[in-house]
Amino acid sequence: MDMNSFSPMMPTSPLSMINQIKFEDGPDLKDLFITVDAPESHVTTIETFITYRIVTKTSRGEFDSSEFEVRRRYQDFLWLKGKLEEAHPTLIIPPLPEKFIVKGMVERFNDDFIETRRKALHKFLNRIADHPTLTFNEDFKVFLTAQAEELSSYKKQGPGLLSRMGQTVRAVASSMRGVKNRPEEFMEMNNFIETFSQKINLIDKISQRIYKEERDYFDEMKEYGPIHILWSASEEELVDTLKGIAGCIEQCCKATEKRMAGLSEALLPVVHEYVLYSEMLVGVMKRRDQIQTELDSKVEALTYKKADIDLLTEEIGKLEDKVECANNALKADWERWKQNMKNDLRSAFTDTAEQNIRYYEQCLATWESFLTSQTDLPSEEDSEEKL
Repeated sequence: MDMNSFSPMMPTSPLSMINQIKFEDGPDLKDLFITVDAPESHVTTIETFITYRIVTKTSRGEFDSSEFEVRRRYQDFLWLKGKLEEAHPTLIIPPLPEKFIVKGMVERFNDDFIETRRKALHKFLNRIADHPTLTFNEDFKVFLTAQAEELSSYKKQGPGLLSRMGQTVRAVASSMRGVKNRPEEFMEMNNFIETFSQKINLIDKISQRIYKEERDYFDEMKEYGPIHILWSASEEELVDTLKGIAGCIEQCCKATEKRMAGLSEALLPVVHEYVLYSEMLVGVMKRRDQIQTELDSKVEALTYKKADIDLLTEEIGKLEDKVECANNALKADWERWKQNMKNDLRSAFTDTAEQNIRYYEQCLATWESFLTSQTDLPSEEDSEEKL
């Protein structure tokens, strides 16, 4: 921002300056509200897994009711993500949290992991609900409304194994051939994805390292308060001073713990989500290229008359429409995603900056108050003069 543009009457404290660059949210026009909560552990003779309750409230006419409650496990979320990618190959599907399995563990998930995953799954579904196209996907609706047995039956209605294998073979063949003439705008998009991936992965690593160092600092600092209390027991002349220092350390520990909570809730999940987004974007570009490669191979076959000309001409026409639709969908979703990404990261770093400022101001005020109290205490010389 141009610092010269600030009005003379504008507050100049760091926190108030940060508040000036916040953006007001637009009017809330949502008609689909989804909550993921109440995780439950299930143990069978074969496996142990977690299910989550999904509560959906809506005013949409295509839903049979205004409220639904179902339970889903992680594999169900994977199924939904796969169906969305299948139906919309060049839309940017929100990422799922990574699958976490540690071999040899009886309890596969601890409470912290379950809560972190719950939050990520909650965000995944709400990202879909807020998407202008994905929100109306039929598989998404079934996922939100069908009970477990109904969902299981619905899954079996999909393409068979041979059909899916054929799609996989064609995709691999297309990727092996590679796209010959990728349009310039998609070349720029691909370059952006590569650069963004490198930078967001670096930010993720640095953020994780900062959090770890902060926790180490907190663990060490919280030991000093009790040490000063014990020390005061053997120093009669310094009792008040040492206890005052212990109190300051305790207040700073509380402030540090609050700041760590802010990092783990406001910054780390957002940055890591966009690490996963960067991986998703690579997949989106590959699927776009596969569609174009299929068209290029048909055009090449027609050029060399390797097959029936009329049939090839008809297939080329269909593929040209498919490529155009795929390109338009990606371009429109790309701009929407970039705007969301900028808003999310800006908000995460702004919130973190605010928390840091509050932390330092609180710690500074704590120690200044202590030092002031020590300055106001009568000195040994003053006491002797009074006597």
